[in-house]
Amino acid sequence: MSTQVNSPIPVSGPSLAEQAYLFIRDRLVMLDIKPGDPINEDWLGSTLGMGRTPVREALKRLETEHLVVAYPRRGTFATDVNIADLAHISEVRRTLEPMATAAAAERASDADRAGLTVLREQLDAANPADNTELLRTDLELHRAIYGCVHNPFLEDTLIHYDNLATRIWCVFLPRLRGMAGHVNEHLPLLTAIIEGDAKKAADLTLDHVTGFEQAIRALI
Repeated sequence: MSTQVNSPIPVSGPSLAEQAYLFIRDRLVMLDIKPGDPINEDWLGSTLGMGRTPVREALKRLETEHLVVAYPRRGTFATDVNIADLAHISEVRRTLEPMATAAAAERASDADRAGLTVLREQLDAANPADNTELLRTDLELHRAIYGCVHNPFLEDTLIHYDNLATRIWCVFLPRLRGMAGHVNEHLPLLTAIIEGDAKKAADLTLDHVTGFEQAIRALI
């Protein structure tokens, strides 16, 4: 009797729709695609080397996240950044983010903590004069911390609201001062998570999120 050996299932990477989603999302978040700009599906498909179908799937997902809006017979556009949303976004973040960073401090794996240690070193060496690069670093740090919570539903929610907050940052980026100080607030926060200090992580996060709202309101 012959013995059948099952071949290992190959590990696949992100789907084309997921690749398109991530590519478009981060350009919308950083305002590389400006508020109100039309979304050129042909250009995106050509740039990404894929057809229209995955691009359209990505755009449908981005519409649910309020990053694009589709109009019949007109097309799809990047949503405006509404500063009036600041209070609502901040209320959600003040509630969820301290809870999330406390959970990250308790749940992070050894690999998670090693990854955060590398990010902390990179942040310490970042150029304090480049606001755009600092903001990209801020985005990367938040997403890494959210991943340490090991709750995909909470992670998706946190990323969604951080994306909206980052778009507001980007509107005011030319007028912002002290951006390096804001981003460097992550240094003690990362240390608290790495060391497993849940209370300190939560307290620092609340200060960080509150400071974001105050910094923006000072410019309005």
